[in-house]
Amino acid sequence: MNLPMTAIIEPKKIKEYLLAPRKRNDKSKWLAKAGYTLKNWQQLEQDLRLQLLSLQAVFREETKYGKMYEIKGDLIGPNGRVLAVRSIWIQEHASKQIKFITIFPEKR
Repeated sequence: MNLPMTAIIEPKKIKEYLLAPRKRNDKSKWLAKAGYTLKNWQQLEQDLRLQLLSLQAVFREETKYGKMYEIKGDLIGPNGRVLAVRSIWIQEHASKQIKFITIFPEKR
């Protein structure tokens, strides 16, 4: 199944979680390898939407919050480097909205 291109990707999630250096589960250094930084955070949002939401999503599990989906694929960064990724999305029970949760390296 394909998730809608209108899925919600919160800017705060990108700026304060994915691209902000963290002591634990830091993804900013990994994403920086492809050219994503806080200065161009909108590029990451756009690339998640255009490059990943066009791929097939696989249902993974139902939680008390909603249905969880996974999309695996390649994310081509602004510097041309390709990251193999796994992204997680949820369709919330309460709102029925589909929201981006996280992204991390896909081991191949």
